[in-house]
Amino acid sequence: MTTAVPAGVREAAPDPAPPMSHKEILEALSGLLLGMFVAILSSTVVSNALPTIIAELHADETTYTWVITSVLLATTISTPLWGKLADLVSKKILVQLGLIIYIIGSAIAGLSQNPGMLIGARVIQGLGAGGLTALAQVIMAAIISPRERGRYSGYLGAVFALATIGGPLIGGVIVDTSWLGWRWCFYVGVPFAVIALIVLQKTLHVPVLKREVKIDWTGAVLITASVSLLLVWVSFAGNKYDWLSWQTGAMVGGAVVLALLFLLVETRAREPIVPLRLFRSSAISLAVAASMFVGIAMFGATTFLSQYFQLARGETPTMAGVMTLPMILGLALSSTIAGQIITRTGRWKIFLVVGGLFLTAGFGLMATLRYDTNYWILAVYMFCIGVGVGMTMQNLVLSVQNQVRPEELGAASSVVAFFRTLGGAIGVSALGAVLGNRVMHYMDEGLTKLGLKGHAAGDGTIPQLSKLPLPIRTVVESSYGHGVGDVFMYAAPFALLALLIILFIKEIPLRTSNADPIEVPGADERATAPGRHAQRDTVVAESNGHAVNAFAGEETRTLGGGAAVATRAEGGSGIRGFITGSDGAPVGHATLTLIDVRGHQLGRAVTQADGSYDLWTPGGGTYVLIASAGDHDPQVATLAVGDQPLDFDLVLSGSGKLTGMVVGAGGGPVAEAMVVVTDVRGEVVSTGTTDAAGMFGFAGIVAGVYTLTVSAEGHRPTAAPVEVGTGQTRQDIQLLPAAQVRGTIRVKDGGPLADARVTILDAAGNVVGSATTGVDGEYAFADLTGGQYTVVAAGYPPVANTITLNGRGDEPYDVWLGHAD
Repeated sequence: MTTAVPAGVREAAPDPAPPMSHKEILEALSGLLLGMFVAILSSTVVSNALPTIIAELHADETTYTWVITSVLLATTISTPLWGKLADLVSKKILVQLGLIIYIIGSAIAGLSQNPGMLIGARVIQGLGAGGLTALAQVIMAAIISPRERGRYSGYLGAVFALATIGGPLIGGVIVDTSWLGWRWCFYVGVPFAVIALIVLQKTLHVPVLKREVKIDWTGAVLITASVSLLLVWVSFAGNKYDWLSWQTGAMVGGAVVLALLFLLVETRAREPIVPLRLFRSSAISLAVAASMFVGIAMFGATTFLSQYFQLARGETPTMAGVMTLPMILGLALSSTIAGQIITRTGRWKIFLVVGGLFLTAGFGLMATLRYDTNYWILAVYMFCIGVGVGMTMQNLVLSVQNQVRPEELGAASSVVAFFRTLGGAIGVSALGAVLGNRVMHYMDEGLTKLGLKGHAAGDGTIPQLSKLPLPIRTVVESSYGHGVGDVFMYAAPFALLALLIILFIKEIPLRTSNADPIEVPGADERATAPGRHAQRDTVVAESNGHAVNAFAGEETRTLGGGAAVATRAEGGSGIRGFITGSDGAPVGHATLTLIDVRGHQLGRAVTQADGSYDLWTPGGGTYVLIASAGDHDPQVATLAVGDQPLDFDLVLSGSGKLTGMVVGAGGGPVAEAMVVVTDVRGEVVSTGTTDAAGMFGFAGIVAGVYTLTVSAEGHRPTAAPVEVGTGQTRQDIQLLPAAQVRGTIRVKDGGPLADARVTILDAAGNVVGSATTGVDGEYAFADLTGGQYTVVAAGYPPVANTITLNGRGDEPYDVWLGHAD
């Protein structure tokens, strides 16, 4: 197919390079994974040291929250900027720049003399970490196909786990070592960053797409101001001023106005920070929303675990790191195993669903947390959270990357990371405010019981337990234990929301190459416009020699692989007509699929209420039209289309219905019987169970010959052939009661006999079954009718005995073998 390219369309990308080998990919990723290790280490190494740092700087709970929130906020704001830059300039230079920024921020953080200086340094660290986090996903997507990406995402998850395990341990040891001090928590990542810079220079080679650079600085400023204003409000509401106050109105209103201005700017920006067109795909929109709620729950709740272990359980910073290992173990195992399975199967949604279940359950269970909760119970809860994070975080990014073109990978990946870290920043800020409020509340109650009313609130600073009297220390530990439990309670609904959103994400199997055809967002969901033959815009694309056609109204753009161009199709022909049933009634909402003679999909449509449809074709030629609708047999037709639209009507015959009743030997209904319908090839067509009246029914069965199999507890299974027509077919089934005989083959002294051969014959002498006993000498025969049988046992001289079964279940029958005395 040849498609004209309008003037002004950017040049097609060059032909894709041959796939990289596993060894080449690992070499290219070595420096990148080391950079990711540095980014993660920057936050985890500080987590267990923060209570000590904040206490020494004489700061309060709000400062504790902002030391964490500032990094997340800087990462949030910078992520889309890094992602957009990755679509425009060298990704290698960008990732090295991110490392340099991180080193500068770490050096300043280590020199901090007050909370304000520390928060500012953490912002700089966040800017660098945002680049490393976003670019890792982008570069992996650029050099690895979506199908293989699950495998390497497992490596990324392992690095995440290593940095998360090692960070708190390193930070704890540094704080507990008097001659080092907490400042080395910020210096410790610098050597790793320098090594990563050197390794990246030697090993990372990513193609650069050179084109004009246009950064949406206005959008960046607006979204930064909007999010910052919202976080400032959440941090101070209920403390510095009431939740319902003029300050709340001003800040929330200002944040909303800035957000609306941001959306307006993004619709007009040439290179928007957040490409709004991506949200035309419901799958991408849902994945982004789920990522945000995962971020709220994950960052918002787990951030305060270090405070729990140190302030609620009195552990040292080192032990606080050790005690979080179950969560990290769950994350490492789930991300690695899920990544390997996804690579082999190409399926990813099941892991998102299972991960969402574990995440929700973990947070719900952690809501019961108290200062004296048994550690092994806490370890199980943390393991569940780790499994949930490992299965959801990376795979949500993967699901989005699978649905965008290569030149949009940076923007798409950064959008997911943007909303995840945005959710994390909001979660940490909001739940930090909740924690401060709840801790003061529980401390008020506890100190009042000790007769210290009026001194409970204190100045809000983080306490040093070692300096507190024992009764007050117990109150503080109990307050922090209960407060952190409340934090998880408030976080659990967000994990549940993420799970519910994941359930609605449509799974698209992973592409095996970055050059494979990409489904145009919304193409599968768009129905024809009102009116019988309304003209519509069509996107015609060609990738690897395969034509693809879907309804759209987007601007012309270059597709991945270099040989594909999408544009509005003003010419071409079409197929139009009506879909009716065998009774002449129109069939609305029937699905029509148009393919070419090579089997490649060209377009889809849904019939209107009057049965009309209208499909656009690229031009004259031979096409195949497939029509399907509920309660109707599908139909297919080969059509020859010329230069003018072809009128073609199609009749769908109604599919059959199969009903019946399952009764027992006495004619009574058999409830909860399993009914299975299989076709002539043995494929299962439909399954179900009978109701209390013994009835079953299946609709939408295509006319033909089938096998009906019925089984129920206490009855012998049965199978019967049945021919289903276009109407309703009834087939009743009678089940006979099932008897079972079981026993033990023993020798004369009463011991069991192994390897004895047992055969059972019916009254006519036909062999019904045979078995060989195990070491326990036991045998069993099931699904027998009542009546007379002969049991023959051999191993010593054979013994044959006649038994009569009553057909009412198990009947014991032991057999003794041995030589005559």
